[in-house]
Amino acid sequence: VYMSADSLVASAVKDVANSVAAGVIDLSTGMLLAVKTVESHPQSVLDLLAAASKELFEGDMVQQIEKIFKKTRGETSDEHYFKEIIVNSKNLLHVFCRLKAKENIVLAVVCRINANLGLTVTKARELAAGAAL
Repeated sequence: VYMSADSLVASAVKDVANSVAAGVIDLSTGMLLAVKTVESHPQSVLDLLAAASKELFEGDMVQQIEKIFKKTRGETSDEHYFKEIIVNSKNLLHVFCRLKAKENIVLAVVCRINANLGLTVTKARELAAGAAL
């Protein structure tokens, strides 16, 4: 289903329980395409989120690990091996999912730490699988 980056983040904040923010990042440019938060954050922090997301998915060491895993498993496609990354911080749960239709685009959903991990991941996957920007 085609939707704008803005409508994707709005859906994520609305539909994922205990969410406090969501963003859409273009890994090919390292740019934040859309963001919605329940609190205000300086633009510099939001820009760092985009850069950190790019590093998480496509940093030099991550790319090397992907190549090794793909080689070990006999995979020859250009598709990225890592599809999701989950980060738990002191107070927050961060779920990053590549969009199925455009794997260079990542949906990031941030929830309070008491969010149900399984439900959060399931809903983020559902949004990422169904979105086509």
